[in-house]
Amino acid sequence: MPRRPRFRHGVHPPDLKELTAGIPIRRMPFPKKIVLPLRQHAGNPAKAIVRPGDHVERGDKVGEADGYISSPIHASAAGTVEEVGLWPHPDGSYATAVRIAVEPYSAQAPRPRIIPDWPGLSREELIEAVRQAGVVGLGGAAFPTHVKLAPPKDATIDVLVVNGCECEPFLTADHRTMVEYPERVFTGIRIMMQCLGVDRAMIGVEKNKADAIAALEAARPDDIYVTVHPLTVKYPQGAEKMLISSLLNRDVPSGKLPMHVGVIVQNVASVATIAEVFETGLPLIERIVTVTGYGVRQPANLIVPVGTKTSDLIEACGGLTPDAKEVVFGGPMMGAAVANLDAPVLKGTTGVVVLTDDDCRPAESYPCIKCGHCIDACPVFINPQLLGSLALVERYQEMDDHHLADCMLCGCCSYTCPSNIPLSQLFQAAKAALRKSKAA
Repeated sequence: MPRRPRFRHGVHPPDLKELTAGIPIRRMPFPKKIVLPLRQHAGNPAKAIVRPGDHVERGDKVGEADGYISSPIHASAAGTVEEVGLWPHPDGSYATAVRIAVEPYSAQAPRPRIIPDWPGLSREELIEAVRQAGVVGLGGAAFPTHVKLAPPKDATIDVLVVNGCECEPFLTADHRTMVEYPERVFTGIRIMMQCLGVDRAMIGVEKNKADAIAALEAARPDDIYVTVHPLTVKYPQGAEKMLISSLLNRDVPSGKLPMHVGVIVQNVASVATIAEVFETGLPLIERIVTVTGYGVRQPANLIVPVGTKTSDLIEACGGLTPDAKEVVFGGPMMGAAVANLDAPVLKGTTGVVVLTDDDCRPAESYPCIKCGHCIDACPVFINPQLLGSLALVERYQEMDDHHLADCMLCGCCSYTCPSNIPLSQLFQAAKAALRKSKAA
């Protein structure tokens, strides 16, 4: 009998991964312009250290980290800084960004760099190298990786969990990473285990990625304790708390983090990127992005320079189809529609999904019928029905009292709602309003 997932609730949306699951990763051409927002990670935005007219090479630092929970920004292409100013951000706002005119005939070869011999480095030196490389979580949250690699001394970590679930529909960037770069994944695991001082690692991969599971098993080394675990397909198994429950049967309490139950979770793309940093000496300046959906002519998995405009990315995939209606950064469950195709790819951009008229649900919502589907679907056991009612009348403090902070905006409640109430979007707005009021 197949092993049942140990996390309760959740939903089973269609995979919709067939468009790109079998397409090998390829590199897109360098665009004419690169736009690097200084805010593309959790924590404080970076501080610009370049001025208009400065020449930068590929991999040069253009933004310095502003504090411990921050990350530096590096040029993803050689060129000349045109401007440091406001630019459309994927979240719908305008953010300070460094705009670079890419040299049209440059070979895009980075400056010669010293590649550190990581086995001979101390734990502190490894973490500092990861910090200087600007590595953040590539699963979407973009939390600075060096912070995760240095948990507090009172946190006893006994296992590293690598997240290869990629449970969002459409997206296949992590899938192709595991299929094509399994050795890099295990090198990254070695480095992270050395940083954390643990001797055990687990990789969770959903069973709909059979070729990825086979590639990892074939490349799995014998000299470290790392295991590959096929998991029953269920959304949102890629969330940290759900994955920990499925793999280890440990429950992360409300308001706590995985480290409080002895676990550090890292996305498989982040792990592979750490290996790449120590193989090439280059910082995080490009990432694998899935460009997919029935609204784009040539769906693909691309190696994309960070800062590439969405319009250039879609053009590299043949452009939009006539019935394209909406462009979403991330997957359709947790992603956000972008209003401006000048918004650039960020470090945490997992995919760009182009939806058609047929894909988009009607915008009209109806009154709640108290069916309880959202309660049955919520993987963190809050009451979306109650929270939604409070959100509609802007009673945000009461929402906070009813555990709004535990909501991870997975979208399960919105997906199951027969009245088409945008519960997840309401909760996101409520969280923003609460942050603003607390800051005031």
